[in-house]
Amino acid sequence: MRLLLMSDTHLPKRAKRLPDQLLAELPHADVVFHAGDWVDTATLDLLERRSRRLIGVYGNNDGPELRARLPEVAYAELGGLRFGVVHETGPAQGREARCAARFPDLDVLVFGHSHIPWDTVALGGLRLLNPGSPTDRRRRPHCTYLTATLADGALTDVTLRLLPQRQ
Repeated sequence: MRLLLMSDTHLPKRAKRLPDQLLAELPHADVVFHAGDWVDTATLDLLERRSRRLIGVYGNNDGPELRARLPEVAYAELGGLRFGVVHETGPAQGREARCAARFPDLDVLVFGHSHIPWDTVALGGLRLLNPGSPTDRRRRPHCTYLTATLADGALTDVTLRLLPQRQ
């Protein structure tokens, strides 16, 4: 099972549209995750139409229309692993312990908010993944997203994808 993870798209404020490289990944993804801060409903509509399965949440910059359509936290069991998606997890310091305590029954937590990619494992085994942002690089050299493979109950090939710098 191929996974595509993104967050913090902030359209149309940070970019006019999703990058072509990211859009080209959609037909190959069995599951697409979006960890909030969509800002516009058009992006949600597009991902709902073009994804086989979309798992998303709202973020702190998402208004009433998005909050009416998306949960604050989403859960899914995929390929024998328990996933959660949330926008905010608080400061980087202490994140693993906080998330492990808040989500003790998960194997993988996808989160956003910082626009900074993150891939760590908390004590107890919870894997925390932040794909960064495909439209707003914030203190990073590139905009980013993640891809991964889920097979035989294991998450493998977790790859941070760097997007070309916009001119």
